[in-house]
Amino acid sequence: MPTYTYTAKDHQGQKFSGTIDNALTVSDVRDELQKMGYSLVQAHKKKKRQGTSKRVTQAEVVEFTFKFAGMYSAGLGVMHCLEVLQEQAENLQLKDIIADVRERVTSGATLRKGFEPYEQIFSSYFLGMIEAGESSGELSNVLNMTAQYLENKMQIHQKVKHAFTYPTVVVCVCGVVVSALIMFVVPMFSKIYTRMNVPLPGPTQFLVMVSSLFHNWWYLIIAGILILVFGIRHWVKAPNNRLRVDTLKLRLPYFGKLNRLVVVSRFNRTFATLVSVGVPLVEALDVATQVAANAHMSQITETLKDEIQAGTAVAKAFGSHDIFPSIIIHMADSGEQAGRLPEMLIKGSEFVDKDIDRIISSLLVKLEPILTVTMGSLIGTILLAVYLPMIDYMNHLK
Repeated sequence: MPTYTYTAKDHQGQKFSGTIDNALTVSDVRDELQKMGYSLVQAHKKKKRQGTSKRVTQAEVVEFTFKFAGMYSAGLGVMHCLEVLQEQAENLQLKDIIADVRERVTSGATLRKGFEPYEQIFSSYFLGMIEAGESSGELSNVLNMTAQYLENKMQIHQKVKHAFTYPTVVVCVCGVVVSALIMFVVPMFSKIYTRMNVPLPGPTQFLVMVSSLFHNWWYLIIAGILILVFGIRHWVKAPNNRLRVDTLKLRLPYFGKLNRLVVVSRFNRTFATLVSVGVPLVEALDVATQVAANAHMSQITETLKDEIQAGTAVAKAFGSHDIFPSIIIHMADSGEQAGRLPEMLIKGSEFVDKDIDRIISSLLVKLEPILTVTMGSLIGTILLAVYLPMIDYMNHLK
């Protein structure tokens, strides 16, 4: 629906301004105001700002949370913090989101309810922590913990992303080179060999056939690739298939251990942070499994909830599932014995994060030479197949 800005009068004749976003026409604005006992003076549709609005990034969410935590810890009220953050926001989409949150909170909603429509941007973890902070009266500490957690999560994501940047670039460059050879170099040499009446060996014939296929049916090949990609994405969205894919990710050679540690780190740190601010164990497990974003982990969480509700210790419940590293289980056991479960679980997550760094470094050391040799061998094989007839022809001349 469009947003209208209006000027209205109350019973004493005092004018005030505001916005309304559940009206289609000026008449609807007038009717809404009359229901509240006000009379409309003027209203006009709010124009959408163009050119500078963009998607809210995770880095912007982290920056927003740190600023919110800092200002609230310094003694500013929630509404004052949101007002300042709205003014400072450079991203128009984020600015509009903060404005909407302010409006909802002003209308009587809790801070969690204010952010709830934007769960996809701020995450279920953020909402759970805000709710815990409001109910416990520890919003200042909760905001600081949330900011630190979101920053840590973003850093892990960036490390994993950067680790695969080099392999991705190498594969893409190799794909471009191979495509150029097949599309342009092979046809040129094929014409030369045809004019020279040179017999083509098997590898060259195969290469010419592939080149001809690309030249004559490139649009069908592209269409087939797109259909395959969209088909796989649609197939993965089905719950049973998503479970199979997520389980496979955790069992892959070399990469499976890395995926398991990343999932456990997200899950464990979220669970520990929520428990530390007073969220019940079962509710903390629900939020943690959403943050982990893995269907196999969600399946494990259902079992964990049943075990913990039945009175099983957290460490024992974790120990019955091989996805959790021994360090997490030992830390949970020590934490329960000492009455410091959240603190010890967070310590365990820090150890897991260090393992993630080591595995990423180790994978890069192994991947770089493997990719270099593989890509070089592929390009070399294509070039050899191209020049084989020329070599045979030169040998015949001798």
